Amino acid sequence: MSGKKYDYLLETLNAAQRQAVASSAGPILVLSGAGSGKTRVLTYRIAYLIERGGIRADNILAVTFTNKAAQEMQERLSRLVPYGASRFNYHDGLWVGTFHSICARILRLHADRLGFSRQFSIYDSEDQLGLIRQIVAELNVPTDKLSPGAIHHRISRAKNGLQTASQFAEASGDFRDEIIARVYALYQQRLRENNAMDFDDLLIYPLELFRQHTEILANYTQRFRHILVDEFQDTNRTQYLFLRALAARDRNVFAVGDDDQSIYRWRGAEVRNILDFEQDFPDCKVFRLEQNYRSTRNILEAAHSVIVKNHQRLPKKLWTEREAGEPVALLEAENEFHEAQIILDKITEEISHHNGGTSSRSFRDFAILYRTNAQSRVIEDTLRRAGIPYVIVGGLRFYERKEVKDVLAYMRLAANPADAVSLRRIINYPLRGIGETTIKKLEEFARVNNLTLLKALGGVGEIPTIKAGSRDKVLAFYNFIDRYASLKNQLSLLEWANALVDATGIVRLLKSENALERVENINEVLRSIHEYAGQFRDATIEGYLERVSLITDIDRWDEKSNAVTLMTLHSAKGLEFPIIFISGLEEGLFPLIRTGDVDSDLEEERRLFYVGTTRAKEKLFLSYAATRSRFTGNAKGLTYNNNLPSRFLAELDQRFVQRESVRRPRAFETHEAEGGKYFGHEQAMPDYENESQENEIQIGKMVKHPQFGLGEILAVDGKGENLKLTIAFEKVGTKKILVQYGNLQIL
Repeated sequence: MSGKKYDYLLETLNAAQRQAVASSAGPILVLSGAGSGKTRVLTYRIAYLIERGGIRADNILAVTFTNKAAQEMQERLSRLVPYGASRFNYHDGLWVGTFHSICARILRLHADRLGFSRQFSIYDSEDQLGLIRQIVAELNVPTDKLSPGAIHHRISRAKNGLQTASQFAEASGDFRDEIIARVYALYQQRLRENNAMDFDDLLIYPLELFRQHTEILANYTQRFRHILVDEFQDTNRTQYLFLRALAARDRNVFAVGDDDQSIYRWRGAEVRNILDFEQDFPDCKVFRLEQNYRSTRNILEAAHSVIVKNHQRLPKKLWTEREAGEPVALLEAENEFHEAQIILDKITEEISHHNGGTSSRSFRDFAILYRTNAQSRVIEDTLRRAGIPYVIVGGLRFYERKEVKDVLAYMRLAANPADAVSLRRIINYPLRGIGETTIKKLEEFARVNNLTLLKALGGVGEIPTIKAGSRDKVLAFYNFIDRYASLKNQLSLLEWANALVDATGIVRLLKSENALERVENINEVLRSIHEYAGQFRDATIEGYLERVSLITDIDRWDEKSNAVTLMTLHSAKGLEFPIIFISGLEEGLFPLIRTGDVDSDLEEERRLFYVGTTRAKEKLFLSYAATRSRFTGNAKGLTYNNNLPSRFLAELDQRFVQRESVRRPRAFETHEAEGGKYFGHEQAMPDYENESQENEIQIGKMVKHPQFGLGEILAVDGKGENLKLTIAFEKVGTKKILVQYGNLQIL
């Protein structure tokens, strides 16, 4: 490559990017903010090392977090360096890949040193869980007390913390831990016997290999003279130690990441890895990529005003040469149905407004983000009814999610006993000891006697090759389905559905696995049944299932089509759209705070909010519902909870926000339904401009807060929309409350 070409490459970079790319050797930390061109910097750094640094391609290791990112990097490099794309795929060439693929490549070469064959298998999550189920059965572990899924989760967490089975056993604090320790030990033994590794092993065994065989580590530290890492903030402890081991000799680590976008602590990522980089490498050079090429100034300023509230972050602030753009819009809805309608109205308004002028909008320009998957159903239904195409990224459509399909399969079988597909799906879920051999014998009996599969279950006593114990389990399942097939005509639709779901035991199983979001998805099914029952006087399960089938059947849009995109905030990482909606910004939903380290949880939730806001290129809409219905778990159906707006909305710098209170249109007239009112809630939106209430606010007054309870006003600050109170609550201590969001009752 000529010097002229080299100069051209650097000239295409901004000043901060150029400094990072052309920096001398040694540890380097590049704090790359959202939309600042981190992939560009990584690829140009590799090109620079090869072209101007004289570094051979096979002396470079580049680690990414997704195969897509690795592929994109290879394609860019093939255009930047003079070798051609295949050069980067050769064994002796540049290594580019995910942590798991790089580690697997190393293990394929040296697995025999650890007692494995080089042809070892890699077990995916289903393989792992299946093996644990076998071990649990062998050890007679009571699954109603400790499910295989919960055990699998604990074992994986232990491995992420580099805790061996014996170390886990030594640290066991109770009977449950002792059982898990026994399963863990046997699980690792069986993996070895099967010449197999799971995903966690792929990261752990290279460290073990390096520890046991220092000459192998020396070979790799000599080979990989430069190590580049993408999304460094998402590394876990094992990955960090792997990188540090490989970089021990030359210490040429080029780490690119953004601590403000670290959102995967729940799966083992440690934001401390990037926060402490300068301590681990005191001589490191730090570059900040703060010029954003994606978003307008208003969006960036609004996002920054929230993220700076985090204490565990490195100082930085994004800026852009783009126009200020429109203020961030805050949409105040009455309930989740109203919220979905408002979002729909904004989409149609944007399309009709722009398509009449010089620029145009397409459905693909819009993305709707939410904190939990369960929130998507109402949005999906609203878009579907309006004929708006949509796709879901990072998750299945609501009615296609496993737990939803499992619950619906029970309902389908009770409604239609000839539905063998639904029967096969649920006959052994949750586990009830009916194995594949037994099922095949039942299917053969059904064929020979011209019976439905369910009828064959009822005649299991006539199949001599099925043992008595298996016959009892088959009959118990048959009687269960038969009972609810009869009850559906005796109970109201909601009572019947609620009793059936409870009797299946699926919710109890998911709770034991701490799969709370999946439990919420099942509650969302029951809530949708309540909604359906309220719309039709003679509502039946058959009618509901037909409605669900129609939603699923016509929903054939893929992510490449011209469609609105729906996804969780976690799935949105790395993507961008002209217009972003973030829905459900309510306390308890977003931020979603779990038990444990509340401060760390809150900071991660704030980072998640930051990730969501910085996906927007041109416009950002934030919405919350004053009330959101919750399924009560009984025949009464739904309750309506008053919501506090998310604290993130109060943290926004109001200079960059425009509030839109959208009153309920006539389409949201309240309908009466069994168990109470639904759809349009009768409670009016809070009137934040009520001057008479403002006049009542005085120091010493007692107030009641829907979440914090009773309190006394200690201080009053500001006026109108900026009126803020300092309140001493009896139960939770002193809090500062912005009146416009507080839902306070003056006593």
